[in-house]
Amino acid sequence: MTSLPVTVIIPTYNRSGGLLEKAIDSVLGQTWQNFELLIVDDGSTDNTAALLHQRYGKTIQILKMQNRGPGAARNHGVQQASHDLIAFLDSDDWWDKKKLELQVQVMAENPATLISHTDEVWYRHGKFLNQKKKHTRPHGDIFSQCLPLCCVGMSTVMMRRSFFAVAGSFDESLPCCEDYDLWLRGSGRVEFFKIDQPLTYKQGGREDQVSMYYRVGMDQFRIASLEKCLHLNGFSAQQRSLLAMELVRKCTIYGNGCIKHNRLEVGQKYLDLAERWKAT
Repeated sequence: MTSLPVTVIIPTYNRSGGLLEKAIDSVLGQTWQNFELLIVDDGSTDNTAALLHQRYGKTIQILKMQNRGPGAARNHGVQQASHDLIAFLDSDDWWDKKKLELQVQVMAENPATLISHTDEVWYRHGKFLNQKKKHTRPHGDIFSQCLPLCCVGMSTVMMRRSFFAVAGSFDESLPCCEDYDLWLRGSGRVEFFKIDQPLTYKQGGREDQVSMYYRVGMDQFRIASLEKCLHLNGFSAQQRSLLAMELVRKCTIYGNGCIKHNRLEVGQKYLDLAERWKAT
């Protein structure tokens, strides 16, 4: 295990109010210390850069880029990573102190495994939040579970660099659901190893979260991902059938929702897309 260093990537944008520091401190306090920590500052306009330099100095590496969104920030971090094992942490989440140690052990003991993930603990407005059954984190062949919703937490994963060679990189054209898109492509080709321990913590319900900003109409990005996957090679006939069925389901729900809210042209576009894929 001593030969398995990790690159930890934290993308951030305008989050200098304490959450970013909590995320960074949870990495620096890991029991597994064989890592490099890359903070990708995605064009922050607040005092993020000054805070990072003053508080952490050379204990972290800061990668500054123009604001291009979370997908581009993560891709930039991967491009600059020194190590084969890569772990992501969102700048408003934090880790259990043994997260890296336990996950590195799993990756060492399972050399054929390209990606692993863990359970999560959720809080909303500071209060513990019970997760619904549909949010249960799956193990192994998780493709079918990845279709309806994002079932792998971004801050829970550790992957080998070769995972990106198989699944591709984050889609930088998606302002949201870029993780859903990557897991969909990846799970169609490789199995995901699930660690049955809650090693990642999330604090939700804030307006500065991407998921909150796009909470109305989020399925339009999942629909775009599904349609893109249907034009890619590498999926089996059964997987393509499941992709098409989920695309039709999401288009029908989203299209009818748009029409209900008097967005007639947009709604009809998605209903027409559903009809086209029903016919294939």
